[in-house]
Amino acid sequence: MSENYDFDQILNRHNTDSLKWDWMIKFLPSAPKDVLPLWVADMDFPVAEPILESLRTCLERNIFGYSYYRSEAYLQAVTGWFKRKFDWVIDPQTIYYSPGVVPAVGMLIRLLTEPGDAIIIQRPVYYPFTDKIVNNGRLVVNNPLKIQNGRYEMDFEDLEVQLKKPETKGLILCSPHNPVGRVWTPDELHHVVELCKTYDKWIISDEIHGDLTRKSVTHYPLEVLCPDYKHKIITCTAPSKTFNLAGLHLSNIIINDPELRIRWTDEIDGRLSVGMASPFAIVAAIAAYNEGDVWLEQLKDYLDHNVRFVRDFMSKHLPKAFVYETEGTYLVWVDMSHYESDPAKLESLMLQKAKIALDEGYFFGPEGNGFERLNVACPRKTLEEALTRMKDALLP
Repeated sequence: MSENYDFDQILNRHNTDSLKWDWMIKFLPSAPKDVLPLWVADMDFPVAEPILESLRTCLERNIFGYSYYRSEAYLQAVTGWFKRKFDWVIDPQTIYYSPGVVPAVGMLIRLLTEPGDAIIIQRPVYYPFTDKIVNNGRLVVNNPLKIQNGRYEMDFEDLEVQLKKPETKGLILCSPHNPVGRVWTPDELHHVVELCKTYDKWIISDEIHGDLTRKSVTHYPLEVLCPDYKHKIITCTAPSKTFNLAGLHLSNIIINDPELRIRWTDEIDGRLSVGMASPFAIVAAIAAYNEGDVWLEQLKDYLDHNVRFVRDFMSKHLPKAFVYETEGTYLVWVDMSHYESDPAKLESLMLQKAKIALDEGYFFGPEGNGFERLNVACPRKTLEEALTRMKDALLP
């Protein structure tokens, strides 16, 4: 009989060295002690029982020595998952370990470009993209998303203008998009690839949220749609967002180009020596990919209801807020500018008066001024409390 998971269960994450709950004071030093965190993208849900069982078994080995992730069992688990879920046939030889997608993006920027080269991002977008480009001495080129009829779309005309420039070497694609929640259609993705192909640019496709779409929405891996260009596509995947395993630090980077694979290995193993995963991460990922289907389907049901709960709550209590349709991720993007358009004042209202910690819209670029990103991967009681605090802070 299949396990039934209780996502309403409230876990006490205080005093667990949780970045989300205990260490936000480092990033938000003025945060009240009783603040509710709906910011960083991890979930307040216990992980699937098969993962817990795999970790217990690993613990009982009593030895936690250096471990290698490229076992047959591991590679079969990864390739099996993506074949079942996306009909994506991944050559096991193209799977490379990174401690996370953000470290992988930083390393790929260094491998694919030279200082002074330019890289396209599509704001408002996951802000570590900007950090990794700038901190590595490269230039950010913004191809901002545009809003048409209450929906975010890509600006393909501007994208082509930016790709034509010789200093532009490639694009970081966020698919599904964080924070706006778009899951790009096949037509949109084909258009991106055709433009990049025309100007011979590479694409880093961050697909870490690919498993976390609404149940009526389909995510399309970029290289599945455009296999003839996959040598210029590097796909970043991980079980971390899907199965709430971020603290185990494991991601799978799909690199098809043989020369880039050699350069990646030289960098990761030869220069940095960061190419080995934790034994706990390995067994957890195998269990997640082999036995996590039931938990994930129940999670997606719960997240769908939480997304609807936010929309219904805002419609009833904060009708001037505009909640963008969240097709993927467990992050909800809300335009709060009709209540407070000044980003600093809005941040203060949320943190000091409402006592909720959010990822402020301006983090994602000036296009996010007046917006908030809400992490709804939490028990509904927590979500309701946070939204009620928001309402009480904004209304007279």
